[in-house]
Amino acid sequence: MKIIDKSSAIDEAYSLLKKLEAPACLFVHVKLVGEALEEIIGFLSEYNLPIDYNFARLGVVLHDAGKIIHSLEFSGPGNKHEAEGNLLLLENEVAPELAQCCISHAQYDGIDCSIEELLVALSDSIWKGTRVEKLELKIIDKIAALMGKERWDIFLELDDCFESVASSGAQRLERSKNISNSL
Repeated sequence: MKIIDKSSAIDEAYSLLKKLEAPACLFVHVKLVGEALEEIIGFLSEYNLPIDYNFARLGVVLHDAGKIIHSLEFSGPGNKHEAEGNLLLLENEVAPELAQCCISHAQYDGIDCSIEELLVALSDSIWKGTRVEKLELKIIDKIAALMGKERWDIFLELDDCFESVASSGAQRLERSKNISNSL
């Protein structure tokens, strides 16, 4: 099941999580992270950049697959799910560059990441209202390079976008708790 770069692959990614017996809380999480990503995509799509938004969508769905194995990391700290998720996805014939999102969503500062991987990482932090300056600046720099501009030429616009997405974080976090409590 080599899934990457196809619109129908989103359904395949969700099917893979079901096959791997992902708990309901993982589906809730990726849905809310996906909402944050869609807000970001809505803004960035106006720039007509060469970004593979479907890859980022797939990365969001699959980035925490390793938590199926390391379930304690759903409710507490830990990073064992990152490498395990990568391996789990590779064992299930997911394209290596997509499986890499399991690692890059958390280790973006120590490895070379595509803009799509950085968008997965951003969505995974900003969905609940958390802003990470270092990550945001990496994204701004990559987008500036794609546009042939300097960081400060687009900083304010992108900062406003990120703030707007983050400002909905408390509501998404509350929905997460309400949905999880009802499961």
